[in-house]
Amino acid sequence: MGYTTVPAAATRRHPLVRGGLAAVLAVVASASCASASSSREVSAAASTARAAPSLPEPSGSHPVGATSLHLKDGSRRDPWVPTVKARELMVSLWYPAKSRGKRRAQYMTPKESEVFLKGGRITSVPYDVLSRTRTNAFTDVEPAGRRRGLPLVVLSPGFTQPRSTLTALAEDLASRGYVVAGIDHTYESFATFPGGRMTMCAACAVGKDKDFGVKVVGVRAADVSFVLDELTGSRPRWKGSALIDPSRIAMAGQSVGGASALGAMAKDSRVRAAVDMDGSTFAALPAGGLSRPFLFLGSQAVHSPAGKDPSWARDWKNLTGWKRWLVVAEAQHASFTDIPVLADQLGIEHGARLSGARALEITRLYAGAFFDLHLRKKAQPLLDKPSKRHPEVKHCSPARKTCV
Repeated sequence: MGYTTVPAAATRRHPLVRGGLAAVLAVVASASCASASSSREVSAAASTARAAPSLPEPSGSHPVGATSLHLKDGSRRDPWVPTVKARELMVSLWYPAKSRGKRRAQYMTPKESEVFLKGGRITSVPYDVLSRTRTNAFTDVEPAGRRRGLPLVVLSPGFTQPRSTLTALAEDLASRGYVVAGIDHTYESFATFPGGRMTMCAACAVGKDKDFGVKVVGVRAADVSFVLDELTGSRPRWKGSALIDPSRIAMAGQSVGGASALGAMAKDSRVRAAVDMDGSTFAALPAGGLSRPFLFLGSQAVHSPAGKDPSWARDWKNLTGWKRWLVVAEAQHASFTDIPVLADQLGIEHGARLSGARALEITRLYAGAFFDLHLRKKAQPLLDKPSKRHPEVKHCSPARKTCV
């Protein structure tokens, strides 16, 4: 299949197609490039070539390992390209390691970096710059832990976005003793398979009617269940799978990945808790409601109870277990990903007044607290009331339509 990128106009038309560097920055970057002189662009590119971006160090005590899995589900055709007889997925695993290694995990390949930046019409930096991003995980290290001793968190990225855009959160969770599985939902973004074969966004060419979001969530829920089968079933595909505790599995996602976290939890009882990071929700919850723990974490402008998106208020009523609704002031859609952190270092405007580093700190802290509470039974007062150390985070009351 040929390359498919998302035009800038599409980012303004449909709620699924927004939030990545290739989308959020498209209009800003193209306007910036049009007004900048050629000499300034050359200077910016030269500066970036000397200093590639880096992900902030994780907060936990464990070294972090990383590997990738190529999985094939022969029980279903690909939902976006029906001529493909088996659904294929690329999955990254991050995990606590016995020691630091010598080979750092690559953030993206040079070709992936190029496709990502070209999709957003970003011309002021070298196209391979994201492939030189310094990560904190190593590919030549053994997992650490005891049998069935590690909780598992599944991560699902935004529509059109690769799994790599949630790397900083994954590394942090792994450093704190979690196994993390990040899924590329094939044909919803680009993905590179063994041998260098690359698939692109076939779903981007599908008409975005009112049922499109429901289909995306359903496809991703099936992907998640299959990945759980492959990691925790009788013939697991990862050599460290014996370390995973199958009774302690949770999920988080950004944008439609967050909506898919809710959808996957509703469809698969193995997902014990979930976080939606700034994702409008689509799939209907069971008639009797959903009693497992759930956290809404989003941008204040869109996802406060009086904000632009009504979907959280609709689903809030049907969440009958532990639940919290938190919004972050001065954040925007991509603030819950790596994108603003990298954009700040590259000198690219990302549209949020909240810095990328601060947004990542908040995302790691609150998502980590949620998983520690519900997968490790560790008390987390941070989730019960506003924090003076993090005044950007507001606790919302849908009944009062206020956030404090």
